[in-house]
Amino acid sequence: MSKLVIVESPAKAKTIGKYLGRGYEVTASMGHVRDLLKSKLGVDVEHNFEPQYAEMKGKEEIIEKLKKAASKSDYVYLATDPDREGEAISWHLAQMLSLPLTEKNRVTFNEITQAGISDGMKHARRIDMELVDAQQARRVLDRIVGYKLSPFLWKKVRRGLSAGRVQSVAVAIIVDRENEIRAFKPEEYWSVTGTANNPPSRKMFDFSYYGKKGKKAELKTEKSAQKVLDETLNHEFKVTNVKKSVRKKSPAPPFTTSTLQQEASKKLGFLSSRTMKAAQTLYEGVEVEGLGAVGLITYMRTDSLRVADEAAAAAKEYITENYGKQYAPATPNVYKSKKNAQDAHEAIRPSIPGLSPERVKNSLTADQYKLYKLIWERFTASQMVNALLDMVAAEITANGHLFKATGFTMSFDGYTKVYQESRDDEESKALPEIKEGDILKVKTLEKKQHFTTPPPRYTEASLIKAMEENGIGRPSTYAPTISTIMNRFYVEREGKALKPTPLGETVTELMKEHFKNIVDPKFTAEMEQDLDEIEDGKMDYATTLREFYGGFEKELSDAEVALEGKRIKVPVEETGEVCDICGKPMVIKIGRFGKFLACSGFPDCKNTKRIAVDTGGICPKCGGRLLAKKSQKGKRFYGCENYPNCDFMSWDQPVSDKCPKCNNGTTLFKKSGKLYCVKCDYSDTVKKEQ
Repeated sequence: MSKLVIVESPAKAKTIGKYLGRGYEVTASMGHVRDLLKSKLGVDVEHNFEPQYAEMKGKEEIIEKLKKAASKSDYVYLATDPDREGEAISWHLAQMLSLPLTEKNRVTFNEITQAGISDGMKHARRIDMELVDAQQARRVLDRIVGYKLSPFLWKKVRRGLSAGRVQSVAVAIIVDRENEIRAFKPEEYWSVTGTANNPPSRKMFDFSYYGKKGKKAELKTEKSAQKVLDETLNHEFKVTNVKKSVRKKSPAPPFTTSTLQQEASKKLGFLSSRTMKAAQTLYEGVEVEGLGAVGLITYMRTDSLRVADEAAAAAKEYITENYGKQYAPATPNVYKSKKNAQDAHEAIRPSIPGLSPERVKNSLTADQYKLYKLIWERFTASQMVNALLDMVAAEITANGHLFKATGFTMSFDGYTKVYQESRDDEESKALPEIKEGDILKVKTLEKKQHFTTPPPRYTEASLIKAMEENGIGRPSTYAPTISTIMNRFYVEREGKALKPTPLGETVTELMKEHFKNIVDPKFTAEMEQDLDEIEDGKMDYATTLREFYGGFEKELSDAEVALEGKRIKVPVEETGEVCDICGKPMVIKIGRFGKFLACSGFPDCKNTKRIAVDTGGICPKCGGRLLAKKSQKGKRFYGCENYPNCDFMSWDQPVSDKCPKCNNGTTLFKKSGKLYCVKCDYSDTVKKEQ
């Protein structure tokens, strides 16, 4: 008796096939096989928003192969990913292969291991139509917004633009932050800080001004700071109170999709798309020396913090054996998921907790290893005991003015033996032995001017956090949403920061004026809750879409009337450069391959150039400036400003350091964590600050 198991990817098929063995054929659908019609809206609005599907172009050969395999099999199992999207793919496959929906042919695997596969196959069930309806509702909503709103933007702003239910609100969040930064007015304030020691100890420590008579004082002017100095400089600095305590630092919970993307950005410098690509391969399975194909992590699209009892027990065993009993809690640490979490899967964790990163390092790519190490360490630490800090807080009095000094030492490292969150990667700073009544020897006492700073621009990590906190999107949508708004040139990167482009700001302003709901985080969050309620069987698919469509259609109609005959101009970005053909200013425009320089005299002058950014490096061939440029495919390279007379170029980034060996100012280049010189054999590791 032959059984067919259909999954999405060949890698996943290979791993699962190894565990199922004889009697099973495992094949891949390569993702979705059907989608809404592309030539039109693809949704029958008049008849309960019935989706109109067609087999996807380019999938003909795969579809034919699946149909043949199914016809030869005695039974077909649908083993696509364990989420809404996976449920929908299974439903589409069932429709295409004429499989009855009454059959228990749907299997899901939270982890692709022997135990995970066996458990999944034992609990085959019917396709969950409520999950399918929730996915269809999302797809239809996004199609309606995209197909109705995008043509409106083409007419009123520029051809080729797009709008989306989640992408538009994500851009609006970034635009709102940019407006906050522009409107911010810095306020001056001052501090008074000093250094002292406690004779006979020579160890210096820092202290800072707090206030007077136990009340905190704000020093808003130089005069107020100078007054503190004048009234304390030549007076005795006496320790008047010392408070000692023990502070417990608890480990962070294991990763969810959101926190994994945030931490991978902070610690590894990964973009969210890079994180999810590596995570997908770790989940689907890799060839590990001595083990064969194995899925190394649990399913990576989740908002749950739940951990299986077996995994917690395995982690405790590993911790006890490798770090000692004192590092393992008496009972497993349990973490509570957020209120709106779907909790359909476990948290992201290693599928085999005892499989350390070093054990699998030689079997993984660099990205896979870095991400697996991050996931493994975070999970292992989450199952360890608290770290203990000995805290010391001292109050110091001088002529009625109060200063404070704090310090700590780690008395027990606990979970930090394995992992520290990016926010608590801090060095221990201890105060010397200090007691009430001690007279301090002050070495320095100075005033400093400060200014309040505006809120920072969003990074990928902080935007994902904001989206999660506002209930915008779900674990599967964070990475693709960010990729979309970047690819549409609504947002650009400036270092790690996300900055709206003039196009992004123009479109957002238009949307806020005429389509308030689409760019309202609260409305988008409520829509997400409605989708969750469809999944839970508490709301009806057609009713939910009808309620949304009525308001949206009115907004679209009103906007058409309000902007009849009008076209919105996108402000041009000036560059300071002049056209070398006609002498008019060059401006930045956006084309198919991104930004480029164009003459403002277009169409009379059609001169264009690639945008080049000065790197500060010097060409090793002719001494010209090295410029950062982009190829037609968008790949960054570095070339000489004197091209075509000088043909030097490099894919490796020039840095500000000069070669110490050549001793002639030769620019160094960076590649794979190393600095090297193109003129000699000098090579060194990259400094941290670079």
